[in-house]
Amino acid sequence: MTEISLIDRLLDVIEQDIAPKTEDGVAQGNKLFGAAILRKDDRSLVLAETNNEIENPLWHGEVHCLKRFYEMPVAERIDTREAIFLATHEPCSLCLSAITWAGFDNFYYLFSHEDSRDSFAIPHDLRILKEVFTLDPGGYNAQNAYWKSFSIRRMVRALPELERTRMEARIDRISALYDQLSSAYQANKADNEIPLN
Repeated sequence: MTEISLIDRLLDVIEQDIAPKTEDGVAQGNKLFGAAILRKDDRSLVLAETNNEIENPLWHGEVHCLKRFYEMPVAERIDTREAIFLATHEPCSLCLSAITWAGFDNFYYLFSHEDSRDSFAIPHDLRILKEVFTLDPGGYNAQNAYWKSFSIRRMVRALPELERTRMEARIDRISALYDQLSSAYQANKADNEIPLN
């Protein structure tokens, strides 16, 4: 039951907190990647952010979220070991490293690297993993001494049929929204100066 409530909460945050910021970001020319930090104990939202590559090509959704997290007053921040890190898309090599350096022991994501390449026409994550690190898709260590990563879709596939069907319907709605955001980004990406657009 806890896993079901966790998945519901993560999807809530994507729909209600990350996606609206991402919609604004895409309208400005940014990619559609976003992230959030939640408290482990009560799953309340600490911060949600989105990609801001038009300001700096390093401000991927996850890295921009971490930047904003560390700009918060110390009293408002939580220990990263007491936090859940949520990414809308499977983190690229830059974001994997940033999550690691920030001390998170976990992250969850909805869309895979293959989704980024195939559904959203943004192939850079897989290309960089292959060209720079000689890793095939899924070639990084998803559970290691630093963190464990969790595919929300894989978690949903393991649920009992009734809950799986309900969650898949939610994911389909979110996917439709991100398809629209992707179309908007792709239609206007030539107008921005992001190096790897």
